Amino acid sequence: MRDNGFGGVGYVRDLREVDEAQVALVGGKAAHLGALARIEGVRVPDGFCVTTDAFRRVVAEAPSIGELLDRLSRSQPDDREATSALSAELRRAIEGIAVPDGLAAAITQAVVRLGERTPCAVRSSATAEDLPTASFAGQQDTYLNVLGPAAVLRHVSRCWASLFTERAVTYRRRNGIDHRAVRMAVVVQRMVLPHASGILFTADPVTGNRRVATVDAGFGLGEALVSGLVNPDVFKVRDGEVVERSIAAKQRAVQALPDGGTREVPVDARRQEEPALTDARAVRLVELGRRIEAHFGRPQDIEWCLADDGFHIVQSRPITTLFPVPETGDRENHVFVSVGHQQMMTDPMRPLGLSVWHLTAMAPMLEAGGRLFVDVTPRLASPAARAGLLDVIGRGDPLIRDALETILDRGDFVPTLPDTAAPGGPPAGTAPAPIPTDPALVTELIERSRASVAALEREIRTKSGPALFDFLLDAFAEHKRALGDPLSMQAIMAGMEATWWLNDRLHEWLGEKNAADTLTLSAPGNVTSEMGLALLDVADAIRPHPEVIAFLQRAQGGDVQGGGVRDEDFLDELAKLPGGAEAREAIAAYLDLYGMRCVGEIDITRPRWSERPATLVPAILDNVRNFGPGAARQRFEQGREKARQKERDVLARLRALPDGDRKADETKRMIDRVRTFIGYREYPKYGIVSRYFLYKQALLGEAERLVRAGVLTEREDAFYLTFQELHDAVRSKEVDHRLVRQRKEEFRSCHALTPPRVLTSDGEAVNGAYRREDVPPGALSGLPVSAGTVEGRARVVLDMAEADLEAGDILVTAFTDPSWSPLFVGIAGLVTEVGGLMTHGAVIAREYGLPAVVGVDRATRLIRDGQRIRVHGTDGYVEILS
Repeated sequence: MRDNGFGGVGYVRDLREVDEAQVALVGGKAAHLGALARIEGVRVPDGFCVTTDAFRRVVAEAPSIGELLDRLSRSQPDDREATSALSAELRRAIEGIAVPDGLAAAITQAVVRLGERTPCAVRSSATAEDLPTASFAGQQDTYLNVLGPAAVLRHVSRCWASLFTERAVTYRRRNGIDHRAVRMAVVVQRMVLPHASGILFTADPVTGNRRVATVDAGFGLGEALVSGLVNPDVFKVRDGEVVERSIAAKQRAVQALPDGGTREVPVDARRQEEPALTDARAVRLVELGRRIEAHFGRPQDIEWCLADDGFHIVQSRPITTLFPVPETGDRENHVFVSVGHQQMMTDPMRPLGLSVWHLTAMAPMLEAGGRLFVDVTPRLASPAARAGLLDVIGRGDPLIRDALETILDRGDFVPTLPDTAAPGGPPAGTAPAPIPTDPALVTELIERSRASVAALEREIRTKSGPALFDFLLDAFAEHKRALGDPLSMQAIMAGMEATWWLNDRLHEWLGEKNAADTLTLSAPGNVTSEMGLALLDVADAIRPHPEVIAFLQRAQGGDVQGGGVRDEDFLDELAKLPGGAEAREAIAAYLDLYGMRCVGEIDITRPRWSERPATLVPAILDNVRNFGPGAARQRFEQGREKARQKERDVLARLRALPDGDRKADETKRMIDRVRTFIGYREYPKYGIVSRYFLYKQALLGEAERLVRAGVLTEREDAFYLTFQELHDAVRSKEVDHRLVRQRKEEFRSCHALTPPRVLTSDGEAVNGAYRREDVPPGALSGLPVSAGTVEGRARVVLDMAEADLEAGDILVTAFTDPSWSPLFVGIAGLVTEVGGLMTHGAVIAREYGLPAVVGVDRATRLIRDGQRIRVHGTDGYVEILS
């Protein structure tokens, strides 16, 4: 051994000396164990920690480690072979480092204090482990029943090396954690030799329900459960009572060996189906878990052992997969509905985006996990309001309706109140709003919206500093007034109700499903479908110029955003090429009309097409490749002719029925109505996003001034402040940079969470089911939103900027908002995880005649890119063919 001045003082700490404030020194596991040991009634086995300072010193003295870390950082994240090889090389290098004399002596002394031949557990404790946003469960190594100081020293080195297991490296990359920023401490504890052990989740890990704790239990050491060697006994405990239990046949167990290490042993046949815990002990364990949960302030994943003298806690970490519960400030029962599933944007939003949405939304909303929710409890509690709510929600998203009905059917969560107690609905006996019929109304509404946006653009240019924020508050009020315009709502409802009427009546009278899908093809005045067709015209301007196409292909390969050409220089560089001026003019004209749009456009902080024009390149190239000149007009005319043919066919068949003339006349009026008003359905969103872009430009101007003044580090830091906090920063010229860093980390962690459609105040995530019997075995159920059947290659696309589509492909994605419509012109069908009958993607799919099924749960995971699938847009399911 060697010392090199490496004394053991300060490198070994008793667990009773550490707590949560020392994660950087002792790692997550040790910090939690030290905190656990301070909780009254919680027994933690004695032990000590070899600190991260020891790891840092040891590794720093081995130059080869730094070289290997450099190579690992430079390697491609998706190169599994290189990751595996470099990880193995790092582990060998670290295990080959001799523990310095001074440190070895300190560790030996600590082992002797526990008892020289006392069985020990030697466990990794990384600084990025057991954190609220990333648990790293199972990513580093644990060694059980280690006997004697020499063996402990060997296993300390092995724990250090386990920082670079392939699974740990991959997990850090996935979570955006720098390998060099993570340090490894090692925990050494006296072993508990239990007759039962297992895991306690203080919230149900499947449903998320915080009132239901789950206990997994087996015989012997917990390794049998963790490794999957046996199925555990499972106890579900709610309010101090076992409400459900499942006793497994536990054929194997893991026990400690007298000379160190562990082995699998068979369980006596007479004991295999005995419970590892009694109900009383399960309840007592959960009580202990609730005490631990209260200390840490969030649900915990707890490892426990039961020895003759009671329960011992050997680990507690946050359950990081639970979706947070919106804060209501009371202890009443609440039911929350996801706003993102209705707005076609289930990604998390940054604080500025959330706060601007709050200030411009028509209803109060709550936040959780970077997403927005509406509390529907009062309306669910009133039978009259409940019926209307379920009807409206059911038309938009049947899964949300089923989730709400699932909660209502239990009868123990939502109270039933008198109808007069339900806010948000019209008083009994109120006449419905009149249905407009005059096409001039649409023209008037569009002109009114354009004038309002133009006035905002003129006036906002004259404002800056604190005066801008006062002006914006007034602008937000105008925004809400325009959004709630009764005439606008009547025009929207006229188109939607005519659609529902046609589908219901023509199914009743002619047995035809979703007839309105064809009758609405190429309906006039739909700003979103026009946006998709307009990009075909852009392709026409580019197609004759090979140098321009080559430039765009390089941009698609990453040369633009990867550093070759900056986004802000994209159009100027394009203009330097032969034919580039014409191409630039076409793209610039497109951006003038639609540059305020982007994926996730309800979040003001998301980059707009005008800010990143290269985002459109994949769609433009697809159009160049898959279409010929004049395709936009051809497609529109083809759709309009199909709609006319459908109208003639429907009316002729109706007139042949009893009372056919009346039915045909009514249907004709509804066809005229739907074609007059359905296109307007898309315009209010266009107006909202136009205003949002102006708000964003003004706020970014203030952020740039704060950067120049040294208040903000970079312009985008403003996105991690609320509207009011940014206002305060502009006024005071001060920003809490620690808060900005914290929110960046929180936003990153929110991406790992999947928002539920419906969430209760108990934390239970309820996503609903279709409960259908008309779907073939193995098919994926969804909501039919655009009629027809199509078979083709599935292209699973999660980022519009990375789309690479060919004619006949079927787009499979999580959600589509209006910004996705440029891709719709080049595909044969659509499948999404989120959506409803009247959401933007569904409306545009019908406009373009694309068979579409939306609301297909986990579609992007169940369907692999390149698979052949068949989309049944009339019946609402998807078959995977290969």
